[in-house]
Amino acid sequence: MEVLGIFSCIQSPVPPTRHSSSSSSSSNANNNSQYCLTRRSSLIQTSSLLSSFFPFQQHSAIAQVEELQLEEDRVVQIFQDASSSVVFIKDLKLTKVPKSTSDKFLDADENAKVEGTGSGFIWDKYGHIVTNYHVVAKLATDQSGLQLCKVSLVDAHGNSITREGKLVGFDPDHDLAVLKVDAVGNELKPVALGTSQELRVGQSCYAIGNPYGFENTLTTGVISGLGREIPSPNGRAIRGAIQTDAAINAGNSGGPLMDSYGHVIGVNTATFTRKGSGISSGVNFAIPIDTATRIVPYLIVYGTPYTGRY
Repeated sequence: MEVLGIFSCIQSPVPPTRHSSSSSSSSNANNNSQYCLTRRSSLIQTSSLLSSFFPFQQHSAIAQVEELQLEEDRVVQIFQDASSSVVFIKDLKLTKVPKSTSDKFLDADENAKVEGTGSGFIWDKYGHIVTNYHVVAKLATDQSGLQLCKVSLVDAHGNSITREGKLVGFDPDHDLAVLKVDAVGNELKPVALGTSQELRVGQSCYAIGNPYGFENTLTTGVISGLGREIPSPNGRAIRGAIQTDAAINAGNSGGPLMDSYGHVIGVNTATFTRKGSGISSGVNFAIPIDTATRIVPYLIVYGTPYTGRY
């Protein structure tokens, strides 16, 4: 009998080399648009050819093709609208103590080891980033001054920027944390927040993140279950978790789970894996966004959740 009781909520290992650039975004968008138009034309021509042999099916075939194309275009639009609000987090450990605090980030490129990666999303225009606590746990518990979080993101104008992520607050009980990046001179695009209160099993959902360091990866699925209970990093139960079959792998942690309108409904956090394999079983979980919207403001203002201040 196979054992499925192992949780994977670890960061991704060392990511591949980054090749993205802001100058290619407009070219990719034009190529995508041309591809969609060409594909739609090809599908309609094929349907028209078939309908010449089966005239009574002509309208039905064309309608089905158009419906499929509209669905595909909608998913593409969700990704294009939301991807610039998703960030890539590198967990770094410096090999030596920096001479000064200002040198810490500069030394990271040459004197740091990448210990893992994760995801997050832009919460507001002031540079607050929401992610999982387990993504930044080493930074939160660091007493050596050698831990560092490097955040890569895209601003509202498509410019790629990299900043140090300063830890503002964290809540291990709900596996949530807030980083802050210096957004001076850059206009950031926060995510569109939804609600997890009226979710239904079977509705479509979409996850964007950086699994295994592959940036801006989109996976799709459905809401598989609601009201699940999963363990937090400190062993306490996180209640009300969203279960989905949208792939969530190492490096996806902290990224957004979205509905069909592109609104964030959850924070991707964990997956069950087959014991000893490290392979996802397709049973994945996200923290409800209603939990995040209740806790994150306290983390931004006080650094701890409400219950942790007394």
